[in-house]
Amino acid sequence: MSDRDPFVDWMRHATPYIHAHRGRTFVIAFGGEAVADAQFPSLVHDIALLHGCGIRLVLVHGTRPQIEERLAQHGAQLRYINGLRITDATALRCVKEAAGMVRVEIEALLSLGLANSPMAGVHIPVVSGNVITARPLGVIDGVDYGHTGAVRRVDHGMLRAVLDQGAVALMPPLGYSPTGEVFNLSAADVARSTAVALNADKLIFLLENSAETGTSRLLPNLLAREVDALLTTTPDLHSEIAACLRAGADACRHGVRRVHLVARRQNGALLRELFTRDGSGTLISAEPYETLRPAHINDVASILELLQPLEERGVLVRRSRERLETEIDRFVLTERDGLVTACAALYDYPQEGMAELACLAVHSNYRGARRGERLLEHLEHQARTREIKRLFVLTTQTAHWFQERGFQPAGLDALPMAKQALYNFQRQSKVFIKSL
Repeated sequence: MSDRDPFVDWMRHATPYIHAHRGRTFVIAFGGEAVADAQFPSLVHDIALLHGCGIRLVLVHGTRPQIEERLAQHGAQLRYINGLRITDATALRCVKEAAGMVRVEIEALLSLGLANSPMAGVHIPVVSGNVITARPLGVIDGVDYGHTGAVRRVDHGMLRAVLDQGAVALMPPLGYSPTGEVFNLSAADVARSTAVALNADKLIFLLENSAETGTSRLLPNLLAREVDALLTTTPDLHSEIAACLRAGADACRHGVRRVHLVARRQNGALLRELFTRDGSGTLISAEPYETLRPAHINDVASILELLQPLEERGVLVRRSRERLETEIDRFVLTERDGLVTACAALYDYPQEGMAELACLAVHSNYRGARRGERLLEHLEHQARTREIKRLFVLTTQTAHWFQERGFQPAGLDALPMAKQALYNFQRQSKVFIKSL
C-alpha cells in the first residue's frame, strides 16, 4: 500500500463537516482592516469555498481604517467617550463613503472568475440593502453621540429570501431609521443582531491578530457565563476582542448555538476552524462543547475504536462487539463534535455493596484535560445514588493513576465472589478499592 497522503487524509476528515455545514446559515464578521490587507483575496477565496459547500452566508464588514483615512483628509478624527464613538456630520459623510467603497471592493472580489484561480467558474450573487433598522444612541451622561446608533430591528424575512436564492448577503455597519436618517453602527452589534434574527447556526468573528489583542489568553472553549467572568476579571482585553466576546455571549444566550473567534491574519484559519475537530480559534457556546452522556447502541463502533489501542497494549481486556452491545447501558462517554473522546463503565455487585469501574479509556489526542477524572467523578456519583459503598478496579498498568485518586491496594479476596470467579490469573491484574 502507498504512503498516506496528507491531502487525502485531510479531505476524509473534513467530509463530515462538509455534510454537516451544507444548508446551514453562518454570519461572518470582519473588520475594514481585512479589506485593506493585500491578503484579502485569499480570505475571499475561502469564503467562496464555503459558499460552494452549500453554506448560506451573511457577511458583515467593518470600515474603521477606511473612515479614519477619510477623516484624516478632512483634518478630523473619530472621537470616543466611554468606549463609544461620536459620529458628527463630517464623520457620517466619511462613514458613507467608506462603506460604499468597501462594499464595492468586496463585491468585485466575489465576482472574480478567472481561469487558473480558486474562483474559476464561480458565480456568487451578492445582495446588500436596507436590512437594518437603527435608532440613535442619543445623549448619554450629557454626551450627544450624534449619528452613532444601535440596531433596532433586522429584516430577517428579506435576508432569508436572499439566502434562499443562493446569494451572499453583504451587510455594512450602517442602519436606517423610519425618518430617513443613517446611523453609524458597530459591526459586532450588526453581526450579533443578524445572527439572532436569523437563528443562525454560527456567528464567526475574524479578529485582527496583532500582538496587543491578547488572543493567546483566550481558551479554546468558553461558555457564555465564562465570557461574562472573563470580561469582568480581564479589564485590559483589547477592545475588539472584548466587543466580540460580549456580542458572542449575548448571541449564545439568544439561541445561536456556536460563536467562533478566529485570528483573521492566520492563513486558512477560517477553514481550520470549520473543517477540523479542534479548530483554530475560540468557540463560545451556551452549553458545553464536549458533553458527558450515557452510551447508546449507535456508539458501539466508536467505543470499540477507542478501546482497540489499549487492548492491543494489554492495558484493557479485549471485548467483542457482541459483548459490548449487550453491556452498552453500563457505559458513559464524553463526546466532542461526534468523536468519542473517553469512556468508562460501571458494573454493580449490589449484594456486596460494591461496583467495578471498568474500561476507563481516553483518546490519545485528548489526554491531559481531566476527561478521565470527569468520568470517574460521574460514576462515583452514580454509584452513591445506588447506595454502593465501595468502588473497585482491576488494572495492570495504571495503578498509580488510581492511587492518586483515592484507591487503595487490596487482595483478591476483597472482591465480590462473582468477580473472584472470573479473575484472570494470566493477566495478574492488581486490585484497588475506594470507599465512597
